[in-house]
Amino acid sequence: QVQLVESGGGLVQAGGSLRLSCAASGRTFSNHAMGWFRQAPGKEREFVAAISYSGGGTGFTDSVKGRFTISRDNAKNTVYLQMNSLKPEDTAVYYCAASAYLLVHTTPNDYDYWGQGTQVTVSS
Repeated sequence: QVQLVESGGGLVQAGGSLRLSCAASGRTFSNHAMGWFRQAPGKEREFVAAISYSGGGTGFTDSVKGRFTISRDNAKNTVYLQMNSLKPEDTAVYYCAASAYLLVHTTPNDYDYWGQGTQVTVSS
């Protein structure tokens, strides 16, 4: 089992920045690729970003490329999502997830463990 706890969400104006953190406990953190997903009201959960087990590989959905970065600190069992130039359409609940795989995957079904989510609201 892997337990995941997200933090860092909040209310920010358009153009602002937030840094989400996801602290993991339980099984060996470095054995899992990690991902961030988001879900807006009335919409399906969508992939945002992912990072491989070592941090050497990353992937992003097109809408956040150039604005968001993902990183991990395996010594601290933590993955981060730095979000810059935020837009109102980034408003959603953001979820951290641990994959069954070592490399980047973008499909929710490829992730076994999920956090409870943290709300990000971007005002215009």
